[in-house]
Amino acid sequence: MIHLRPATLNDLELLVYWDTKQHVIDCDPDTEWNWEIELSRNPEWREQLVAELDGKPIGFVQIIDPFLEETQYWGAVAQNKRAIDIWIGEEHNLNKGFGTTIMNLAIQRCFQNQAIDGILIDPLKSNRKAHRFYKRLGFEFVEERIFDTAACYIYELKRKKPADNKGSHPKKAGQ
Repeated sequence: MIHLRPATLNDLELLVYWDTKQHVIDCDPDTEWNWEIELSRNPEWREQLVAELDGKPIGFVQIIDPFLEETQYWGAVAQNKRAIDIWIGEEHNLNKGFGTTIMNLAIQRCFQNQAIDGILIDPLKSNRKAHRFYKRLGFEFVEERIFDTAACYIYELKRKKPADNKGSHPKKAGQ
């Protein structure tokens, strides 16, 4: 069973190690996470989570409010959005469905807040596997954008609106 728990300084060594893995570097080549500093902070606009499979760490998830995020990485973005970063730590845990489960848990977590109307992600333009992954989960392409020096595709998963009930009930005679 996979669950998400808050990342702590106890995860520092593991997260630094995962950052050396080529498949992690390939997803985020320009970013230095400064784990020692970031794991010590708890800003209101961010959650850093470790994904565990039966109590063993297998991945990392960061959920941010891109409107409030202090570096304004996302630029001008509407309120009521979230942005997610996700990765699997070890190569042997790739292509086993863990990423789908972890992402679904993160999506559920974001949409628990009824005000949230969309979730953003920014895989590298060159990461075709990530594009297919996010599309499978219902994310839709928004635009291509350069972040720092990385060309990325922006996708958004919009909150599903309740079904429109117009016409679902037959009118009574005489209406």
